[in-house]
Amino acid sequence: MDNRTGLKKTYSAGLFSRVHALFSILKKLPNHISEEELDGLIKVLPEDSANSMKSLLKPAIQQASMPFLHMLSAALDETAAAKEQGRKVVLAPFNFPPEIIHAFDNLVPITTEVLTTLGVVSLEGQGERYWEQAMGLGLPDHLCSANTIDLGSMLSGMDFEPDAIISGCVGSCDVNSKTHEFVSLLLGLPQIALEKPPDNSERGFNYFKNNYIKMIGELEELAGEKLKEEKLRLVAEKVNRCTELYHDLWELKKQVPCPVPGIFSLFVCATRFAMWGRDEGIHTLEACLKVSRQNYESADYKSREERARVLWIYLSYYYDLVKFYDWMEEKNISNMGDALQWAFPEPLDLTSKETILDGMIRSAWNNVMTRQMGAASMSQRWIEDIVYIIREWGVNGTIYCGHHSCKQTWSVFSVTRNEVLKRTGVPTLGLQGDSWIRSMTPMSVIQEEVEQFVNNVINKSNRRRRRRSTG
Repeated sequence: MDNRTGLKKTYSAGLFSRVHALFSILKKLPNHISEEELDGLIKVLPEDSANSMKSLLKPAIQQASMPFLHMLSAALDETAAAKEQGRKVVLAPFNFPPEIIHAFDNLVPITTEVLTTLGVVSLEGQGERYWEQAMGLGLPDHLCSANTIDLGSMLSGMDFEPDAIISGCVGSCDVNSKTHEFVSLLLGLPQIALEKPPDNSERGFNYFKNNYIKMIGELEELAGEKLKEEKLRLVAEKVNRCTELYHDLWELKKQVPCPVPGIFSLFVCATRFAMWGRDEGIHTLEACLKVSRQNYESADYKSREERARVLWIYLSYYYDLVKFYDWMEEKNISNMGDALQWAFPEPLDLTSKETILDGMIRSAWNNVMTRQMGAASMSQRWIEDIVYIIREWGVNGTIYCGHHSCKQTWSVFSVTRNEVLKRTGVPTLGLQGDSWIRSMTPMSVIQEEVEQFVNNVINKSNRRRRRRSTG
């Protein structure tokens, strides 16, 4: 029995174990699956799992999706085998760059939001049972489902437990940081905090840098080893390759029509959150780039109509890949991805251990949400990044998903939308709904809102611009 919950530990019912079991099967698939074989696979999978595999393994992107699935499987395998190998599992939030943990021989990183998303994407029933378990423990329903679904599974006593938790959202997302703090206290796990002050000056950065160096000391104590320059340099070299590929994909997104499939934004984010600085991450990004370049060079693809170029200025919706990414593609709407891509990574200076660490610290300082929501002025930095990307990619419409838990972004949404329109002339659609729970807002409602926005706002605005330019 688990003394904290009164439940008998049955790990097979936990989110991690179920996801790991499914990916242990998926990684055995051949690198190429015919449409007939895909149809056969879909028929034997549960409905929710089949829906996602139908999107992920479609022929047009299969060259990239297979390395992507193998990358995720490797992360899950390492987590599952860690304790037997004498290694420690470190649970971290999405905005914590994992490369510093990859630089330790005895540590394995796993990301809360990656686990939640894998559960929602691949499991029958998605993550709903684990959300309900968390609610049954008395946790409030305004928590963020991105971390509560996975942590709810841990709190139930039916899942694996990490050896430590990094709280990397202190100063940028209170809901996330408090949820991780609660779980660490309840499970008796050490919590390592990385706090960013709301100060973008050099003084603020030095404060953050001191916190990061302190965190490395705590990781060394947890791992039972010192951070070695040789291993750090090896990881840093692979970080630089990931960064190069990230920027190559970024440049391709400037083309019209956009040759980078919308779902690749999900692939890039998962790589950044889990396997940045690893061979598996490099292989995934290389495959995404290869498919995107093939699209760019294809005459058929270039002739495709592009009705709109839509940027999600916060989160996307992750609970129905077919009716989100594939539907937008069928409607000739280029899905340019969401704010979880906005890490703006820079190459690391490999001169010395100190320069490598300084680059990693700056990468953490500039990482998604830490950069925007942890800034001295949330709205100012958020607006600046949105405006920059609109101009970089030629975006003509933006959408705010309005996640129910993200009160901090709701508080500045109106001023952000108005200022973006004022600076760029690009309109913003405001939606509501949970990015990971389908019962909050049905995908059919989101589709209807997006379709009306494209038809009645974006396309009319484009026609007015064309009339003015030819008048």
